[in-house]
Amino acid sequence: MTKLSIGTWLSLPNESIAEIFANAGYEWIVIDLEHSSIGINQAERLIRVIDLAGSKPFVRLSAHDPSQIKRVLDAGAKGILAPMIETVHQTESIISACKYPPDGIRGMGLARAQGYGENSAKNKYINQKVNETEIYVQIESKKGLKNCKEIFSKDINGYFIGPYDLSASLNNPGKFDTDEFYNAEKIILSAAKEEGIKCGYHLVEPDKDKINELNNKGYNMIAFSVDIRMLDVTARLPFSLK
Repeated sequence: MTKLSIGTWLSLPNESIAEIFANAGYEWIVIDLEHSSIGINQAERLIRVIDLAGSKPFVRLSAHDPSQIKRVLDAGAKGILAPMIETVHQTESIISACKYPPDGIRGMGLARAQGYGENSAKNKYINQKVNETEIYVQIESKKGLKNCKEIFSKDINGYFIGPYDLSASLNNPGKFDTDEFYNAEKIILSAAKEEGIKCGYHLVEPDKDKINELNNKGYNMIAFSVDIRMLDVTARLPFSLK
């Protein structure tokens, strides 16, 4: 069993939910901009709440837009998840958008991450904190599976499997117990371990019994469920007793 980091997923633009998750002990919370109605202003407020409550605010991007990356990092996000990464070129572009010149293309702004321009906070971010930004890619397709070894060779912290999209790409949408899915997991896990990066999985259904199973497979970052599934499952409990 590998050392495990547990986070969760936020898709409702509600600061109270973000604070509840952070206070519950999740090490990191992913604010989902890809499959939610969360806007950039709401994301900034959620980042602040999560950060001040002692958890790491991560943001899953809606695409690979450098301007969106710049804005969420300026707002104080500690890491980003880039969805549907399939090539080395995409990976390099994501990394470049996170870093200032000469290492990347990110423009310099003065916002929450830079202490709103206060000299010591600004200089600390520019010279140190920006290099601590965590970068994760999502492997969610046959093409990403094929290129994962090269993708993982770049300067990233880790990856997350997107189980629904990956299973759909393997012609079995929503089925995570097929031979094709298991083989894909093994290939991706092996490539990640060779490159020494973190292995992430989004466990969408709130099934705590699956955590140890995934950890035993080799996953060391597990996103436990998502706010809407936790709410839906809990809300239905009284009716399941009938």
